[in-house]
Amino acid sequence: MSNVNFVDYVKIFCRSGKGGAGSAHLHRDKLTRKGGPDGGDGGRGGHVVIRGNSQLWTLLHLKYKRHVFATHGGGGGSDLKTGASGEDAYIEVPLGTVARDVETNEVLFEVTIHDEEKVLIKGGRGGLGNDHFKSATHQTPRFAQPGESGEEGWFILELKLLADVGLVGFPNAGKSTLLAAISAAKPKIADYPFTTLVPNLGIVKYRDDRSFVMADIPGIIEGASEGKGLGHRFLRHIERNSMLMFMVSSDSNDIAEEYRILLKELEEYNPELLDKQRLLVITKSDLLDDELTEEIRKELPDVSYHFISAVANQGLVSLNDTIWTMLNS
Repeated sequence: MSNVNFVDYVKIFCRSGKGGAGSAHLHRDKLTRKGGPDGGDGGRGGHVVIRGNSQLWTLLHLKYKRHVFATHGGGGGSDLKTGASGEDAYIEVPLGTVARDVETNEVLFEVTIHDEEKVLIKGGRGGLGNDHFKSATHQTPRFAQPGESGEEGWFILELKLLADVGLVGFPNAGKSTLLAAISAAKPKIADYPFTTLVPNLGIVKYRDDRSFVMADIPGIIEGASEGKGLGHRFLRHIERNSMLMFMVSSDSNDIAEEYRILLKELEEYNPELLDKQRLLVITKSDLLDDELTEEIRKELPDVSYHFISAVANQGLVSLNDTIWTMLNS
């Protein structure tokens, strides 16, 4: 997905339909001059509904459609006929979309299953016809209820990528290179920081037609949890991943310290992220000889680790084996 086409945050204005008015009709036909009340109820107003769609990967289609309106319910008719319900307005979203109220920032719900439907705002109820108000003392009521008004408001739709493995690391740690090497994804790759400006998803094929989804999260910087850089925008994508793979380049001055900083940023953003399975991957290991590799091993933190080189195709098979084992443990 290109930088231009990937949209993971939109603000939309929605309005549900108002309910139809009840009917105050009195029964009349050629045999009945003064019949009783037979007014039907009004139809309900249309809802605004969010629906999950596994074929979508971005909120781009909503970027230029900021207003979504459902239709109103129809009025009740004679002979106790109920008015037609208003037509619901459906908003298709990718899986992993969270809906928030703009004013309170409250999370209303999240959509994670294909064809899952959540009502964002309900349509107004239809008014009751005059048949509901007849009684022994008031046999011909000539009034009915009006329909309820619909609801309206601004809402935020925010995408959190659904992936099995999230790649976490500082800019230029080799995340995009790895994703390109083991999946069909084609992220932009260059030898300078912040090449990746949007998350990239890749499906990694494993043995016997099995596979898992890997997400390349744009490089985190120190202070990302406080909103520095594009911190909050990218950190939220990590919340959905089943496991986190921390990537640190072998030419780093202090691999253990980089890992500690990354861990600290995740903890400050959301402490629950530390409950996920973790794997440390030292990239560009083709630059190391055996002696230097052993020295680095002695200084690594107490976490499962792998040495790889995506360019030289070193350690990738065993890395996939480890990932698969961790995902299915």
